[in-house]
Amino acid sequence: MNLSKRLNTVASFVTPGRILADIGTDHGYIPILLVSKNIIPQALAMDVNEGPLQRASANIIEAGLQDRIIVRLSDGLKELKPGEAEAILIAGMGGMLIKRILQNGMELVRSAKELVLSPHREEDEIRRFLHKEGFLIAREEMIKEDGKFYVIIKALSGEEEYEKEIFYKFGYLLLKQKNPVLQEYLIAQKKKAEKIIYDIRESGSNKNPEKIKELEEEIVYLEEALNYYS
Repeated sequence: MNLSKRLNTVASFVTPGRILADIGTDHGYIPILLVSKNIIPQALAMDVNEGPLQRASANIIEAGLQDRIIVRLSDGLKELKPGEAEAILIAGMGGMLIKRILQNGMELVRSAKELVLSPHREEDEIRRFLHKEGFLIAREEMIKEDGKFYVIIKALSGEEEYEKEIFYKFGYLLLKQKNPVLQEYLIAQKKKAEKIIYDIRESGSNKNPEKIKELEEEIVYLEEALNYYS
């Protein structure tokens, strides 16, 4: 099975041997990949919508894995039973939605051995939430695919708190590792913010002073993060 770079990276974050619950499974590609290669013994492919579940079910049957991957209709974690999954994976959603799904099933979340999360925005919300709820960020990666940037986070039970705002905004481990994709992202975001400020000022309008202030504050954070690469 040829998966995208993003899905392959997300799949690589799941510890071998863990029983996986893939929340918002869509086509079921990650459970199929991991189970078919015997990286994990079993998985649950869960989604809130019937359409994606039907596609996932068809793909699982085609792969001959219907005895090892359970397909289940579920709004977030609601239909997951205690002790069923050792790893919980949620990818391809906004950070606020992922946070809400986790909040609504904290007993299950705490009973899991690991969380693999890949928000496509609001990553800072996820990092703050994890620390607030007693999780540490054990691994983090950033990739670029089709012009978009994606963060993947692996969290384990443990106490941790970042001392700087930029670590929540951009990822302590990514900055510590001098992740080249993050550097590209930071440079692009800085240029984007500077252009918006320039365009507002060039228009000769005094409108949007709050927007300019907000962007200038963001540039300060971006420059602080970029200092890790110098």
